[in-house]
Formats: sequence, C-alpha cells, structure tokens
Amino acid sequence: MTFNSHLTEFAGLPVFEYRPTRRADDPLATLAALRDPGAFAWLLRDSRGTETEEASGGVEGYFGRFAAETAAGTVTALVVGYLPETISTGHSQPVRDALVACAPRLTGLRSLFFADLTYEDCEVSWMNHGDLGPLLAAFPGLERFAVRGTGGLGLSVDGHPALRSLTLQGGGLPADLARQVLAGDYPALEHLELWLGVENYGGDTSPDHLAPLLNGEVHTGVRSLGLRNAQYTDRWVRALADAPVLGRLEDLDLSMGTLTDQGAQVLLDTPGFRELRRLDLHHHYMSEDMEKRVLEAFTAAGVAIDVSQREEPDDDDEEWEDDEDGWTYRYYPSVTE
Repeated sequence: MTFNSHLTEFAGLPVFEYRPTRRADDPLATLAALRDPGAFAWLLRDSRGTETEEASGGVEGYFGRFAAETAAGTVTALVVGYLPETISTGHSQPVRDALVACAPRLTGLRSLFFADLTYEDCEVSWMNHGDLGPLLAAFPGLERFAVRGTGGLGLSVDGHPALRSLTLQGGGLPADLARQVLAGDYPALEHLELWLGVENYGGDTSPDHLAPLLNGEVHTGVRSLGLRNAQYTDRWVRALADAPVLGRLEDLDLSMGTLTDQGAQVLLDTPGFRELRRLDLHHHYMSEDMEKRVLEAFTAAGVAIDVSQREEPDDDDEEWEDDEDGWTYRYYPSVTE
C-alpha cells in the first residue's frame, strides 16, 4: 500500500493551498486567509503546472510570490507538495534551493512538511530528495520537520538548536540515513518518528543501527518515539523491551507494522511498556484473542492504547524468513511502494 490522501492538517493548523489571488478558484477565501497567514499551514503546490513555468520564474519565482503576498514573516507552517518537473520526479534540489533562498523572509517559520505527495503524484519509493540538510541550516527557528520519501535522502547537518520533532516517512529507511539522524546534535528533540519500511525498498535499518538511541546515549530528550511501518515489528519490540530508552518514553508508536502474537507477548511480559502514557499498535497481525488480552492489560494499567485495524495474512503473499528470529512471515507493513 502507499499514500492515497493529502494532508488536511499540519502542526495543529488547517492546510490551505496557496494560489495567487488573481488565479485562485475562490479569491474571497484566499483574501480572507491572507488577512491571518499564521492561522494556516500553507500548501505550496502547482498541480496545474502554471505557477512554476520557466517564464514565471520557476519554483523560486512561485515561492517569492507567495512570500510577498502572505507577509512571509507571519507564516508559521508550510507544506510543500507537488511541483512539476521537480519534487514529482525525484529531483527535489530546485525546491530545496528555492526554500533556502526564501528563508530570510520566512522568519516565523516553525513547522515544515516536505513532499506531501500521494501515489497519484509520485510513488514514495521513487522520491529521491538528496540532501535536505541545507533546509535545517536555513531555518534555525524550525521546531517541526517532516519529510515524505527516504530513498536517497540525506540530512548532512551537524544538528539543529530548536528542532523538537523530526519525522521521516517512507517505504524503507536506509541505515546510512538513520546514522545521520543519530549523529546530529538536536538538544531540543522530543519527538522522533522513523518509518522503517521493508528491505526491498531500502529499509535496512536494524536495532543495531539505532543502538545509540535505544541505549540512551543520544537524543536523550526524546519522550515520544515512533518506530512505525516496520517489516519486523516483533524484532523492534524485543529490542525495546531490553532498552534503557523505554524507561523514559511517554508515547510509543509501533503502528502500521507487522506485530504478531509473539511480539505482543513480549509487550505483556515487560512491565516497562505498561508505564507508557500512550501505545499505538494499529495495523497489526495479532490474533483476535491476543488483541483482546493486550487491550485489557494496557487499559487496566492506564495506557491509552490503539489496537485497531487487525490484518489477516494473505495465503498468496510471498513468504520471507527473518534471519534473526527464524520465523517465517507473510505480513506487510502499511506503506511500502
């Protein structure tokens, strides 16, 4: 499966698509939004291919017009979407560079979502953004940064002083990218969300690669951890059960993955998981009986838990074996392609 809908909310704000007033479908709605730019997460996309034409100054010209019309310093949240011949084709550097060029005007930006694309725009496995480290460097006040598409993604930056939330969505998290995330200095980081994905789409990150995080050696301020969309969720549950990081987590998100009864039993047998405030397990492969046991145990412990969307393996699906635990799987995480 893959992404099939665009964001309607980001950073606690409704998403509003920017089009120049003269071309807006609803000019009155656009004028009303422009009177209070900080009340919206502004979506920058050009689904019609008219705003980023070379004759109009390309992507940089489009971003410049947005900055001029919105009083850019009051904008707090941006969502970057489909932009023809750039972010839609795995060639995102022009978009990155246009944002960097616009950064001196976007002084109030606190939240940025890069590449809100669905499968109709571009499959997530085709996205190849390159190095987005310059974006973090250009916005020192940024507190929330989310990226869709991790194949070929780089974050070559020493760190960021203000970043509180980092989310990397994709069908496979490369180990090299995971190492970059752990190597960066993010003193304010509280929420880290990694979509692990499958090996066939570059998802070769293992618990060993995240050992500095799990052992409590880096990003020690993280209280909300997402290890989502994993091919082997049970493996990650076992790693967390013995990890020092579990003792300080408040929220744990293992959703969209492949949790089975084996992994669920580890959850039940490990007291540290019942100390969480919130545990998200939706999209799992637990049996009906195990799902009920987990729900009852964690609810009784005062944990807000989500065990919705129980999946059934398809007998026709290809099987593979986890070399670490020896189990054979026919289970798929939510997002791969």
